[in-house]
Amino acid sequence: MSKVPPGFRVLPRTGCNRNVAYRLFIIIFTFFCYTCYHLSRKPISVVKSVFHRNCSHFLFPSNTHITNNNTWCDWAPFDQNNYEELLGSLDYAFLFSYAICMFISGHIAERMNLRYFLALGMLGTGVATAMFGLGYFLNIHSLAYYVIVQVVAGALQSTGWPSVVACMGNWYGKGKRGLIMGLWNSHTSVGNILGSVIPGIFADHSWGWSFVVPGIIIGTFGVLTFFFLVPKPEDVGCSLPDHQGTSVVANVEVDVEVEATPTSSKYDDPDRDDQPLLKKKEDKAITILGAMRIPGVVEFALCLFFAKLVSYTFLFWLPKYISAKTSYSAQTSADLSALFDVGGIIGGILAGVISDFTGARASTCMIMLFLAAPMMYVYDLFGSLDYTRNICLLMVVGALVNGPYALITTAVSADLGTHRSLQGNAKAVATVTAFIDGTGSIGAALGPLLTGLISPTGWNNVFYMLIAADLAALLLLIRLVTKEIMASVASRRMHRRDHIQ
Repeated sequence: MSKVPPGFRVLPRTGCNRNVAYRLFIIIFTFFCYTCYHLSRKPISVVKSVFHRNCSHFLFPSNTHITNNNTWCDWAPFDQNNYEELLGSLDYAFLFSYAICMFISGHIAERMNLRYFLALGMLGTGVATAMFGLGYFLNIHSLAYYVIVQVVAGALQSTGWPSVVACMGNWYGKGKRGLIMGLWNSHTSVGNILGSVIPGIFADHSWGWSFVVPGIIIGTFGVLTFFFLVPKPEDVGCSLPDHQGTSVVANVEVDVEVEATPTSSKYDDPDRDDQPLLKKKEDKAITILGAMRIPGVVEFALCLFFAKLVSYTFLFWLPKYISAKTSYSAQTSADLSALFDVGGIIGGILAGVISDFTGARASTCMIMLFLAAPMMYVYDLFGSLDYTRNICLLMVVGALVNGPYALITTAVSADLGTHRSLQGNAKAVATVTAFIDGTGSIGAALGPLLTGLISPTGWNNVFYMLIAADLAALLLLIRLVTKEIMASVASRRMHRRDHIQ
């Protein structure tokens, strides 16, 4: 049975190079797919400032019977004194569900058609996101309802990352992977920006739409995924990328680019039913334990645990922090928080370019983590003094915090998922990606939870926690950075010896 998606059969033919056209389509399509995932993940951070706010700033309605003048504008059950803990429990429910199911999703993604898996995940995520917003229209004030919806949403959201990274790993080899995936990974920040701006439009007046609209968007893209996603180049007779070059992420050899051999012209028509099967060794999916045995996987996974703790604390609490430290409205705070992700786009691209040029992924991450610690301290001290200063510092912090996180979850994961120890096994990318990102997601769940517990003692204490986590991520890379330095020294000696001879 043909593996060509049904949507491609109705598209007009073009005269451009098939390999270039398909690869360009895949990078753009998967970009928008994961943009939708983050778009539907961000609204909770926007509406937190609506669930509990200073009611003295709002006009008291004269036509209603209100018993508490201090909390009349809040949304129960978040009108209690322990509202930070209750809001933190929503993050905790989502992120721990996401982290646990990430390991399962990677296992499943290696064993089923990625087009079906990703399409179902996006449709389910759209329904779960909209269900949270229905709580507004149905006037639901049960904490259990919102927690259960968050648990389901977290599980469904875990289908996205292993699928899109595996798809990109199937289509793109190691050459310039840092740059390509640095540009591609900006979908995270673009999704966060849209997830701040779109829900922010409705937050102050009708916060239910802040969830329903993103739910509709990702559900629509889920349908498009079913009709148009091509998980592997061999599905449509395109040439295979090079996965055999080595990387100093876990080896001392210098990268060697090998040009992939194009397939014969008789595979040019994906609609032909008489195409002979490509004869190649059948790859076998690896286990989580097998992924952990790949050199560098454990170190990067633990580093991502702390790096993602920092990043997701900003993701889920930054609008609330800005609202608490300033007099800005929920919409203004949401719009301002989007600049953190603008910086994240710059940081992700910069990290990819530098790591491609130097061949040193771990060293690039360490330098950015080192600079991020003092910048977070500076932002907490001076960011709320005026609007311009907040913008500038937010973008710098966003670049330094999201740069390492973006590099590890994309280029590093794809490198390790096609490591030479796997002997060309192409069915490892999703499992390796799921293990690294799943470990990171446990930290992502812990950060917002700790923030909910620590913030009542002062936001400066939250930033001390974030700085400590950032430094812990840095320390976990010491062995890999040392190995990269030794690899660089050995490479220079080899070139010097060859030049003398």
